[in-house]
Amino acid sequence: MQHAPVTQIEIDQRVYDLYDEYCHGRIDRREYLKRASALAALGIPALAMATSLLPQYARAQTISFTDTRIKANYVSYPSPGGNAETMRGYLVQPAGPGPFPAVLVIHENRGLNPYIEDVARRAAVAGYLALAPDGLAPLGGYPGNDDDGRAMQAKLDQAKLRTDMLNGARWLKAHKLSTGKLGVTGFCWGGGTSNYLAAVMGGDLQASAPYYGAAAETAKVPDIKAAMLIHFAGTDPNINGMWPAYETAMKAAGTRFEAHFYEGTQHGFHNNSTPRYNEAAAKLSWERTLEHFKKHLS
Repeated sequence: MQHAPVTQIEIDQRVYDLYDEYCHGRIDRREYLKRASALAALGIPALAMATSLLPQYARAQTISFTDTRIKANYVSYPSPGGNAETMRGYLVQPAGPGPFPAVLVIHENRGLNPYIEDVARRAAVAGYLALAPDGLAPLGGYPGNDDDGRAMQAKLDQAKLRTDMLNGARWLKAHKLSTGKLGVTGFCWGGGTSNYLAAVMGGDLQASAPYYGAAAETAKVPDIKAAMLIHFAGTDPNINGMWPAYETAMKAAGTRFEAHFYEGTQHGFHNNSTPRYNEAAAKLSWERTLEHFKKHLS
């Protein structure tokens, strides 16, 4: 007998918390499923719930890679000071001659998976030259599954990995199809890196829209010149706990910013490949992101 898929509202918060530990590399897949099984003794069908949270990337495609509104291909760019001399990324341009305002799309802590590639295509359909770098390129690229991708990303020199993203931003800004106006968005690790780039790029970055990412270093906040649009999940204590100090620092520095908390959502709510996805919040946050880029990159 085939069972109906587990929905977000049915997933106990304890399973979400376990998944958050797993997603951020604090426990491995075996331990994640083991602990979920243990919850069954409490009367929670946790193993089924835990399994349902694992990504199903067939769901993630909203824009086909053959869509006639865009042109997509894989590119290489130089990355001095990074984990490799040359990095690889997924470049998507709107159909037409350009130039176009540019948007860097930064992946989570597991490399350039199909969900992030789809986000790059969504940005291109909206009129932006989009680059999604693959931080795992020095190790052969995204391996085709998140478990291995997460382990691979954890092995990289993290400071150099951020440099690889910074070099991607600079390469994209200078691209012949770019207007020179640059925005960045990213998710989870990519959200934290979006905050980081805002702090290190100064006036070279016009807009940043991080999703549930770690705050920029407080001492670097005065260097932020980009307009900030910051998205938070309703339930995400590790990330949300950084907000009061970050907000205070941005107010003191006179940073242009707005922040939105999406109540009833979990960390990862924009990722439509798992049941953490919240359609209403994902749609609203993306509309806000595109409006933010339209305002500051035109």
